[in-house]
Amino acid sequence: MENKDVRILVVDDEETMADSLKQHLVEEGFLVDTADTGTGAIELFDQGGHQVAICDLQLPDMDGLDVVRHIKDARPLTEVIVLTGHGSGPRAFEASKAGAFDFVEKDNFELDTLLRRIKNALKQRELLTENANMRRQLSTRSEYFNIIGSSKSMQTIYETIESVAKSDANVLIVGESGTGKELIANAIHYNSLRARKPFIKVNCAALPKELIESELFGHTKGAFTGAHADKEGLVQHAAGGSLMLDEIAEMPVELQPKLLRVLQERSYRKIGSEKTYAVDFRLISSTNRPPADAIRDGLLRDDLFYRISTITIHVPPLRERSEDIQLLTEHFLQMYAQKYGRPIEGVSQAAYQRLFGHPWPGNVRELQNVIERAVLLAKGARIEPLDLPFDNGSLPEGSPAGTGWDVPANMSLEDIERLVIEKTLQRTGGNKQAAANLLGIYRPRLYSKIRKYNIDVSALVSA
Repeated sequence: MENKDVRILVVDDEETMADSLKQHLVEEGFLVDTADTGTGAIELFDQGGHQVAICDLQLPDMDGLDVVRHIKDARPLTEVIVLTGHGSGPRAFEASKAGAFDFVEKDNFELDTLLRRIKNALKQRELLTENANMRRQLSTRSEYFNIIGSSKSMQTIYETIESVAKSDANVLIVGESGTGKELIANAIHYNSLRARKPFIKVNCAALPKELIESELFGHTKGAFTGAHADKEGLVQHAAGGSLMLDEIAEMPVELQPKLLRVLQERSYRKIGSEKTYAVDFRLISSTNRPPADAIRDGLLRDDLFYRISTITIHVPPLRERSEDIQLLTEHFLQMYAQKYGRPIEGVSQAAYQRLFGHPWPGNVRELQNVIERAVLLAKGARIEPLDLPFDNGSLPEGSPAGTGWDVPANMSLEDIERLVIEKTLQRTGGNKQAAANLLGIYRPRLYSKIRKYNIDVSALVSA
């Protein structure tokens, strides 16, 4: 992999250090993004495209270890090089356990040393990628590129992926929320000739209407209020690889003609610039709306639809492939039992009856959340009906199902929130990731709540 194809994320709140690293790495030909907080680092990383991250462990808003864990949880093939200070051996050991590839001492920083670490990290990443691809090729048809399912409808999808992946045809994936559209997009990209190039994902529904054009196509300095510097768009970040536009029917209608021109002419302009930039990417789009309905309601232009849907893949809801429920359940059970160190051996027949009888409006994502909670809450070696949230008392979406405590009277909303967090941390034995999952929030947000309420987690666990 050439340096120009490698994007590196530098995370350090010391401006001099971050700027120095960026300058040296850019001179070596790398693409570099910088963040001075853990939250900012996670936001940048989740936009995709980083093969290596260089992360300080001392950050102003959160523990750098949690940034390392997030990177390795979200994209395990991204290698992390940790910046350590003098006498930080125990912290370095914790970072290694969290998945860090290597370490560089800030006090004795040498560019040549860092470049060797980066080169070694990229070799490791390439080796892991090749091994992962080999394992996928040897996988059975019940598991295909991390997609679980042996039903006839899923077999058809696997065959379609294999037929179109090697081409550059635009693909539209249609299916309800939670059906696994992103996994199918991953399978298309990583089974394509562009697999070694970036795969950039954009959620059109999550970006503010006024920012989406800038995020996609970039802007020049002074193009609008707040444009303090030139910015590359995600379209350019995807050069040579694939671009996924998730929930494309939520893209502002006035922006759709510009995207159509990009697809037709394979070039674009930044906001505020007259210069035309050539671009080469493969477009994969997805939507949870039936395209005909989106066109009828004026949310999706028909000319853009025809351009993005050379190949259309319809993903069935889980209720239409109930024969896959047991496979999915076993997969998630094994995954979360291992993740949380819980000795769960299986699912009882009565619990399976509940699972098969549920309509699954949230599809595979809902089943995944149900099994994760069941693994955390199960009292015995098997998941039983009482460990499932169905008909066990109605709780709001995102609440810790089955926790079974009463809220005292005359408590403020903040008191209730603190109580819920404390009880959840007690139930998970102080495991913050598990508690965040039960509460339905991201781990950094849980940390901010713990600080806000000055919660002593170790005291809760030992109580």
